[in-house]
Amino acid sequence: MSAPLSPSRAGLAWGFLGVAAFSFTVPFTRVAVESMAPLFIGSGRAVVAAVLATAALIITRQRLPRGHQWSRLAVVAGGVVIGFPLLTSFALTAASASHGAVVIALLPAATAVMAVIRGKERPPLSFWIMATVGAMVAVAFASLQGGEGIRLQWSDLLLFGAVMAAAIGYAEGGLLAREIGAWQTVSWALVLAAPLMVTLTTIAIVDQPPTGTLTQWAAFAYLGVVSMFLGFFAWYRGLAIGPMAQVSQVQLIQPVLSILWAALILHEQLTWQTIIGGTAVILCAGIAVRTRLNRVKPTRSAEDSADGPAPVEAMPTINRP
Repeated sequence: MSAPLSPSRAGLAWGFLGVAAFSFTVPFTRVAVESMAPLFIGSGRAVVAAVLATAALIITRQRLPRGHQWSRLAVVAGGVVIGFPLLTSFALTAASASHGAVVIALLPAATAVMAVIRGKERPPLSFWIMATVGAMVAVAFASLQGGEGIRLQWSDLLLFGAVMAAAIGYAEGGLLAREIGAWQTVSWALVLAAPLMVTLTTIAIVDQPPTGTLTQWAAFAYLGVVSMFLGFFAWYRGLAIGPMAQVSQVQLIQPVLSILWAALILHEQLTWQTIIGGTAVILCAGIAVRTRLNRVKPTRSAEDSADGPAPVEAMPTINRP
C-alpha cells in the first residue's frame, strides 16, 4: 500500500492536473477564433461555465458566501472569468498559439508575487532566482518566435494584461478556496460575473452571429466546460493546499504542453528555438517546485480566526440549510 501524499506533493499533483487541463486553452482558442468573434468566445465560454456552476451550486445546496467574501469573489471573477478569457481571445486573433503560450509562461512568476503579497508566503532566494530565470526565458523565447528581436506587438500587450489578471485571480482564489472550497470558489465567481458576460455574449451574437465547423464548436465547448470550469476544480484545490508560490511554478510546464498541442492540432512548426526554450522552461519549473519553502506561519487575521479555514473538498458536498 503506497504512502499518502504529503500536503506539498498533493498540492503539486492537483496543480499539475489543472495545468494539463489549461494547456489546451490557447490552441483551442486559436481554433475557435478562426470563425467566431473573440468577444463571443471570451464571454460565451464564461456563460457556458456559469450555467454549469449554477446547477452545481443549486443541486448541492451550497450556502451563500458571507460578507467580505463577495468582494474577494469579485476579484477572482475580474481576473479569471472576465480579464483572462477576453484578453487572450482578442490577442490570439493575431498571435499564434505557440507564441501566446510562451508569453503566458510569465504567469507562474506573477502568481508567486501575488501569493507573497496576499498569502504572506516567504519563499527563499533560490526560489525567486529560478522563478525569475523562468520568466526571462519565457520572454526571450516569445521574442525569438516572433522573428523580430525584442519588438513586442499589440497582441503581446494583451497577453501580458491577461497574465496580470489571471495572477491576481489565482492568488485570491487560492486563498478563498481554503475557506469555501475549490470548486465553490470558481462557481460563485462565475455566477457573480454572469450578468456582465451574458450581456457581452448577446452583444457579440447580434454584431456577428457565431458560425463554425464541428471542430470549432467542439473547441468552444472545451473552453467553456473544462478551461472555465472543471480545470479550476483541480487548480484551486492545488493552490489551496499550497504553498501557492511553489504550486504556481507548475504552470511553467503549461506553455510546453500548449506548444506541443499546437504542433499536433494546428500543425504549427516546431523550431529548434521552440525545443530549446521548452526544455529550459521545464528545467526551471522542475527546480522551482523542488525548492523547499521557509515554513513561516503567517499571522491570522481576525476574520480568519473567527471563520477558520474550511476543509477543501475534492468533490461537491451537500450543505443542508
